[in-house]
Amino acid sequence: MTSSPLRKLGSCDLEVFPLALGGNVFGWTADEATSFDVLDAYTAAGGNFLDTADSYSAWVEGNHGGESETIIGKWLKARGSRDDVVIATKVARHPDFKGLRGANIKAAADASLGRLGTDHIDLYYTHFDDDETIPVEEIIGALDELVKAGKVREIAVSNISPDRLQESLDFSEREGLARYVAIQPHYNLVSRDTYEGRRRDIASRAGLAAVPYYALASGFLTGKYRPGVSVDSRRAGGAAKHLETERGQKVLTALDEIAQARGAEIATVALAWLAAQPTVTAPIASARTVEQLPALLAVADLTLTDEEVGRLTDASA
Repeated sequence: MTSSPLRKLGSCDLEVFPLALGGNVFGWTADEATSFDVLDAYTAAGGNFLDTADSYSAWVEGNHGGESETIIGKWLKARGSRDDVVIATKVARHPDFKGLRGANIKAAADASLGRLGTDHIDLYYTHFDDDETIPVEEIIGALDELVKAGKVREIAVSNISPDRLQESLDFSEREGLARYVAIQPHYNLVSRDTYEGRRRDIASRAGLAAVPYYALASGFLTGKYRPGVSVDSRRAGGAAKHLETERGQKVLTALDEIAQARGAEIATVALAWLAAQPTVTAPIASARTVEQLPALLAVADLTLTDEEVGRLTDASA
């Protein structure tokens, strides 16, 4: 694995590796020691883009939320590597800091900074729009205060309607306040309408960098889910459902053929298709073991031909 040139994140000054490492497994399916190993291996290969959220992993019995940030914070302290990585985290879903009221955004950011053991967050996302009940003026205003205070370098958005996205961007522009530089959509070969269309058009016009989540469809696009094969994974149910669709089967067939022809892992090819899409800067994928990392990291070195991208696009239509 050769280290890849970093990519500019949209119109801002942050430069990131073309694969963001998902932190959702830290404190869930990967314990602290394993998480450290994964973080060490990812950064040793040139990776610098860590994606987490304040709510990871509140859904696990005995957890309260913030476990992933806490593990990353301990790792940063142990390695002394804060300045070598771009840290992205999110607000809206922590049990103690739900929603996007201005005061909550600022309190949640302080709590995240404490768990991460740092004085600034590089990229701060609104995780889920707040049922569209809170004015974008209040949300952007609070985020702008965090930027002006030096607690956040850049702001970004994840799950949001096209209308609210445009409204947010327009308000920032009009008032000269902090503006979203990235969007984190649900997007992959078996879920395209979750981003393509109006949402992507707005992102493209505004120069937003897309950092897709569920890039491997909960593991389906690794190729390990096949008819009659039982997979031991917490996410097996969600991934296996794609086997029942014609689109899922066509996508697997095309991935198999291209992966074999290129001598690449299926997961690498699926990520490379995403990386080739307009606006996409770095797909997000998580690894609960070091052994799962090479196939993800290899996306930095695999560029699909136009014909290969087209085959996958047709198969996933």
